[in-house]
Amino acid sequence: MKRPLAAILLAVCALFMISRSVLGETRPNFLFVYTDDQRWDAMSVVQREHGERARFPWIQTPNMDRLAAEGVRFRNAFVVNSLCAPSRASFLTGCYGYLNGVVNNHTEFPVTNVTYATLLQKAGYVTGYIGKWHMGKQSGQRPGFSYSASFVGQGKYVDCPFEINGKSTETKGWVDDVSADFALNFIRENKDKPFLLAVGLKSPHGPRTPPQRLATFYANEQAHTVPNLSIPAIYLNAPDYATAQPTPPGLVAKTDLDYHRCIHAADEELGKLLDELDKLGLADNTFVIFTSDNGYYLGEHRLGDKRSAYEESMRVPMLVRYPKLGVKGKLVDTAAINIDIAPTIVDYAGIPVPPQIQGRSWRPLLEGNPTDWRRAFFYCFYYETKFRTPTMMAVRNESAKLVKYPGHDEWTELFDVKADPYEIKNLVHDSGYSDLRQQMEAEYSKESAAIGFEIPVFADNPKKDDPVPPATQACVLDYQFEKDAGDKIVDASGNSNNATAHGLQLVDGHDGHKALQFDGQTSIDVGKSKSLSPITPGWTVEITFQSQKPDGILLAHGGASNGYCLYLKDGKPAWAVRAGRSLSTVRSSEPLSEGWHTLAAKFTADHQMMLVLDGKQIASGKLRDFISKDPNKGLQIGANRGSPVSTDEHLPQFTGRVESVRIFNYATP
Repeated sequence: MKRPLAAILLAVCALFMISRSVLGETRPNFLFVYTDDQRWDAMSVVQREHGERARFPWIQTPNMDRLAAEGVRFRNAFVVNSLCAPSRASFLTGCYGYLNGVVNNHTEFPVTNVTYATLLQKAGYVTGYIGKWHMGKQSGQRPGFSYSASFVGQGKYVDCPFEINGKSTETKGWVDDVSADFALNFIRENKDKPFLLAVGLKSPHGPRTPPQRLATFYANEQAHTVPNLSIPAIYLNAPDYATAQPTPPGLVAKTDLDYHRCIHAADEELGKLLDELDKLGLADNTFVIFTSDNGYYLGEHRLGDKRSAYEESMRVPMLVRYPKLGVKGKLVDTAAINIDIAPTIVDYAGIPVPPQIQGRSWRPLLEGNPTDWRRAFFYCFYYETKFRTPTMMAVRNESAKLVKYPGHDEWTELFDVKADPYEIKNLVHDSGYSDLRQQMEAEYSKESAAIGFEIPVFADNPKKDDPVPPATQACVLDYQFEKDAGDKIVDASGNSNNATAHGLQLVDGHDGHKALQFDGQTSIDVGKSKSLSPITPGWTVEITFQSQKPDGILLAHGGASNGYCLYLKDGKPAWAVRAGRSLSTVRSSEPLSEGWHTLAAKFTADHQMMLVLDGKQIASGKLRDFISKDPNKGLQIGANRGSPVSTDEHLPQFTGRVESVRIFNYATP
């Protein structure tokens, strides 16, 4: 007997509802949102908690605060490698970079990796990835995700092209607004299915460009000083490392307001997503995680990046909300690390956590169950080509930190982070802390062995990949233009080769850095000093810049009697050294390509001259004589208003942007 079509349809619908009940309502949805380069304390809930110690008491992040109030805030959350792509790979895999294959920003994510997305997709979840992926220049649909709307590399803040499931598509508007719109559509289209959605926001990564609606937000606000602003990172090899005194408290100083404006905009995007969950009735069954891929220095330890193992770099915001936990405003002080996110998602999805995952599910911490949680964790950063931060490993527990630098035992650091949260006093040689040193050495060995740590063969090799000497050796001048200091340029090398800027403006550089704009009439004048005397058998100058005209003086020291000059002629770099009547010059045969470049010019003890562009030698020649007399004229950047060093140096002043200038009193072999 044939059953009526209506009865068949009713039966199918009933089966669907049963399936939906089992597979959907008993398993949570997941919304994972993260920013790029947001410090752990760049949330107003943390600033209020700090009270008089607050560095940025005026910042406003109401939606992050809302998540903290409605869920759980981890007050000691860290990344195991403070760099964008490695941290994102650890989010996905729950593993350290030496296992998942990503230890720098220029490596693509191996598509064969097991991730929380691949596991949930196999278990019936609809998976989506929106926004910034940033694994080298990796293109195409994001692996493990049913749907992706993402951009390649760093993208750009305005009108950024996205790839929709791998197909390039033009977009209009501010990039994180666009990402939020894609995310809202994904939630609406999949509201009746169990879904996993990861949203990678570009903010506040540089070059920081907040949306126009926030262009003047926080106008004229200033940051409060913290003690470690004047304490140099040990690997900078600053001559005043041992004598530098903490910055006095209670002062105010300029800060990067666009950094905080971008974070406020990211907070707005988070609010849109939370509001949509409420509107669709999904909030109670959606597990929300918010964090950042790494922290960021805003002048602490004389730094303006991330990468290294001080607290400002390692610590990140970490918020969780899942209403079915029945907790609100819960604070967890136990250490949470970024490799815990993948096993937590997999665990709450009801999927067995694969044994190769190195992180741990937060379930016992979130639900208040007894647990033998980690007491320490291992941190590792690997040197990356074209960047000055060296390879380092660290172990951190609830009260102390030990940092090691392979090949540089003299840089070893030991901090009592409970008593010294700004990491001002290195205790490694203090006999009063020998017991702490011994304890932390044992922790280091234990944690390193527990994860099977190694420096992988695919990590960048500083000796092989970077013929430009790192800043950690005989650096006599180091200008990093990360903040607006008016007409004063401060030397970070510790040699006090400070300078005066004439008419320069602070603008965006590349990869999140700042730069100074030279307009063909502006320059920097550096006074004479003993440390800048080029009477030496080894000398290297290095400049990171973007040229806007084919001809111009990059920097010059001295003139027609003694000195040197680095310049562009017809777009081709040239390097001239004058020693009395002897002139030696090397020139590139090819003009520069558009964009940013790092150019190093050097002469060496074996009478060689060379030009190195972006890590590759482009010109070389013989140095006829070393400079034997200190030039009468001081160093100028962007100009040479004295007598020319070179016969073909009658060129205009430089037009373009300069991000950094460094000088080294030695030459590499």
